[in-house]
Amino acid sequence: MSLLDVVLILAAGLVAGMVNAVVGTGTLVTFPTLLAVGYQPVVANMSNTIGLIFGNVSGVVGYRRELGGQRARAIELSIPIAIGALGGAILLLALPEGVFHRVVPWLVLFAVALVIAQPRLSAFLASHRERAGSRWALRAGLLLAGVYGGYFGAGLGVLLISLLSVFLDDELQRLNGMRNVLSAVTNTAAAIVFIVVGHVAWAAVGLLAVSSIAGGQLGAALGRHLSANVLRGVIVIGGLAAVVKLLLS
Repeated sequence: MSLLDVVLILAAGLVAGMVNAVVGTGTLVTFPTLLAVGYQPVVANMSNTIGLIFGNVSGVVGYRRELGGQRARAIELSIPIAIGALGGAILLLALPEGVFHRVVPWLVLFAVALVIAQPRLSAFLASHRERAGSRWALRAGLLLAGVYGGYFGAGLGVLLISLLSVFLDDELQRLNGMRNVLSAVTNTAAAIVFIVVGHVAWAAVGLLAVSSIAGGQLGAALGRHLSANVLRGVIVIGGLAAVVKLLLS
């Protein structure tokens, strides 16, 4: 690995850490960078997942104030998404490369549509949120989101914030803090599989870890001060950028 490669990975990790803390599409920065410096796609994907865990945790720390009083919720929601992430990581190693890639842009686009429609959907579902069916629908959505996140994960943050904002009656900033928690859980669960049976580029992991930690703090400091409408706009823009990037790749 050349000095230029090191600088590129560090820079990508810093930007991804910031983006993940605010909107959750940082993989679209780091994954292409790892490919550009010579890593094979599956190795790049696994290494990227592990390296960005540290940035996810940094984002959680940055949102610790908004996460106050959400411990029970975090535990409850982490279970289905962790199970899904384990399954998604196994699929990455078991299925032919590119199987899920065909549907990834459409999943992200669907998530963006949910974010845009969230105020109306939330109003429509307001009288149903306390019903058991609504809770199980959220868990099922998180399970599927975990599968997607364990397999690839680009745009996972958009998908998560759309699910949380539709099914939970809470402030968007608090939900964004929860989204950081669930992103960290997803990457950690997938990382367990990758470390045990995958091939990981540990040099890249180390570089991404260091820079994404700093990026997570910077992103949280910025994102937690945005108004709900501005934050929703940032999420939509980030999601659409993810769709365009994935369609062109």
